[in-house]
Amino acid sequence: VIGTQSERAQEVMRALYRPLSLIETPILFTRRETAELVKYATNAFLATKITFINEIADLCEKVGADVHDVARGIGLDGRIGRKFLHPGPGYGGSCFPKDTLALVRTAQEFGAEVRIVDSVVGVNAERKRRMADRVVAACDGDVKGKTVAVLGTTFKPNTDDMRESPSLDIIPALQEKGATVKAYDPAGMEEAKKLLSDVAWCEGAYDAIDGADAIVLVTEWNEFRSLDLDRVKGLMKKPVMVDLRNVYDPQAMVGAGFVYKSIGRAEGA
Repeated sequence: VIGTQSERAQEVMRALYRPLSLIETPILFTRRETAELVKYATNAFLATKITFINEIADLCEKVGADVHDVARGIGLDGRIGRKFLHPGPGYGGSCFPKDTLALVRTAQEFGAEVRIVDSVVGVNAERKRRMADRVVAACDGDVKGKTVAVLGTTFKPNTDDMRESPSLDIIPALQEKGATVKAYDPAGMEEAKKLLSDVAWCEGAYDAIDGADAIVLVTEWNEFRSLDLDRVKGLMKKPVMVDLRNVYDPQAMVGAGFVYKSIGRAEGA
């Protein structure tokens, strides 16, 4: 999407992107205002899909449904599609938070309401703040004096990007409730150290888990997907896991002796 009304600029940009157009990648020339809104509206729509499935996940927990089956079912509808229907602790990163807020602010400046996007911004922010409550609930309602191991601090795996990561809400909230936090991230700890204080930074997942009363899995790094559960259980004071990315199978975790909480799925389902 290229915003320009200059014929000369269009010729230059068309020549520049010609290798892409040869493989039928569409190029859309628009006014600059339109191009900007295409960017904002695209990310706002995707953020809305994420927020929608997160709210459906909460409903699933109440009625005993499985959010993954719901997501799979609605994703089969070609009008909806299966992408961005993965429940979790809320979106973060550099684009979705920035662009949803930019769209809301632009709409306010020009007197045009975007109430859906405005709601998405508020719901997502509140969701990230509430994730610590799930950890507290899994720890019998109190984390004061307890140790919580946080696995993953970045907003998504395979990056060191900490911008708007759910961990930035979860860790301080746990600390405010009296928990000691140990944390490990394969790539993001140097950035995380600049933003989070009083955290015991660890050299690996098992180092973080050692002596913990509970684990909260925040970022779905591959190395967290295949933890040795017997080793994990042996290292912990209590075998409690709050899986905010639904990495593990609930039935298998309960069978392994864990108190296991995930997003939008019944325990042991």
